Order: sequence, then C-alpha cells, then structure tokens
Amino acid sequence: MDSSLVSTLQGRRVLIVEDELMIRMLLEDMLGDFGCIVAGEAGTIDAAMALVRDTAFDVAVLDVNVEGVVITPVAAELAARGVPFVFATGYGARGLPDGYTDRPVVQKPFETIALERALGVALAGA
Repeated sequence: MDSSLVSTLQGRRVLIVEDELMIRMLLEDMLGDFGCIVAGEAGTIDAAMALVRDTAFDVAVLDVNVEGVVITPVAAELAARGVPFVFATGYGARGLPDGYTDRPVVQKPFETIALERALGVALAGA
C-alpha cells in the first residue's frame, strides 16, 4: 500500500454499489485496510439512489452493471452533487457509461494498489 494514499483515505466514508455479495465483502475488507469507513452498500440501482439521497459519504465505488442495469442514474446523481466516484468493471474502460469515461476505473478482479490509486485520484479531483 502507498502510505501517502493511505493517509489520504484514512477515515473517508465510502459508498459501495455492487450487486455481487462476495465482491462487496472483498471491497469492505480492502477499504478497511485503507482506513476507510463503509458508509453504505447497495446491490440495486434503487437502493443506491436512496443511499445517495440519505447517506453522508466522501466517495463511491460503483459497479458499472448492477443486476443488468447500467449505473448511469447513480453516476449522474453523484456528478450533479459533486461527489467523486470510481467505476468498478470487468469490461475495462470501453464499458463505461457515455459521458463518464474521464472517471477513475478499477478493473475486476481488484488489485489493492489499483483500488487505492483510483480512490486517491477520485478524491484529488473532487
């Protein structure tokens, strides 16, 4: 882990939007290792939208495809609110929603350093 990034991530509240329970659990563990706090987690677009409206967090990790639905509504709401986010995808940058190709991307399966860097980039750009 990059010690400068860990200090940047320490105490940051993170929203996780991921439909696969095992991947959410992996993300929780990785974020905990960075000193982050999981502010909320959602496995559907509707649950994610409710958390975006009702939960305080600093950054989000968004699966690009949640139960077969592209994450665009959640990304649009976060962008409108000025909240930074990172996309998580198994499809690479080509699978990102239109208009969001400039956002940090983490390739599945996750590598700790890649997630750490993407979160740092997202927060630095906020």
